[in-house]
Amino acid sequence: MAEAAAEAARNETETILKPADQAEPDDLLRADGYLFCAPENLAAISGLMKEFFDRCYYPVLGRIEGRPYAQMICAGSDGENAARQIARIATGWRLKQVQPPLIICTHAQTPDAILAEKAIPDDQLETCREIGQAMAAGLEMGVF
Repeated sequence: MAEAAAEAARNETETILKPADQAEPDDLLRADGYLFCAPENLAAISGLMKEFFDRCYYPVLGRIEGRPYAQMICAGSDGENAARQIARIATGWRLKQVQPPLIICTHAQTPDAILAEKAIPDDQLETCREIGQAMAAGLEMGVF
């Protein structure tokens, strides 16, 4: 999902895709906007994504206000709680949501299905591409 969005965004503007465990406060400070992508695990954002927010929250607090963000969640059944968690953190940072969260549900409900590598259908990946392209175009045009 993140790769599809980043690929499309690169057609519009400079785009950096970083895994949560590699992203640092300086990356947030350099960026004009954010597309947070995360899996939902046990009705919450993944541990790596939570650790990213924990590590970066205070170093950028009061320094990124008003910047646009969007989010994409990959969930096995719901995704709403993970989206709420990210929205709450973004509210604390005073970011500006530019679209409702995209939640893609894999319907993985058994241990085997949950642990299996997921294949997101092409039509849903196209939605991810559209979000990436729209976010990047909006930043380039100064819409946000």
